[in-house]
Amino acid sequence: MLNKPTEEPKVARPTATILAVLGSIFGLEIALFLLLFGSLGSVFGVAEISPAAALGRTTIYLVVVGIIGGVIVNQNPKIAGTLMLLSGIGGFMAVSLAYIIAGPLLIVAGILALLKK
Repeated sequence: MLNKPTEEPKVARPTATILAVLGSIFGLEIALFLLLFGSLGSVFGVAEISPAAALGRTTIYLVVVGIIGGVIVNQNPKIAGTLMLLSGIGGFMAVSLAYIIAGPLLIVAGILALLKK
């Protein structure tokens, strides 16, 4: 006679990871554009550090947080979801409309990770 397991086996659900990585890739593109745009000011002698370059650095930090959240989603979904939500909302606060593709991807990934059992 076969005994039925009382607990379902953990199945890796890659949806949150895929959305987090895609959102981070789009966020990285925005960050690199801001860094490039911000560094042009120093080439022409306009400013030492432009606000665009500072926002680009901030966006890179947020992208790294989003990637970390996407990587650890199977080990600790609550922390991963929090990190992805932080990355998505923080990106909107930093660069607003430029984060229109990356932000929703990271926010949805964060919500999916938090709802994961």
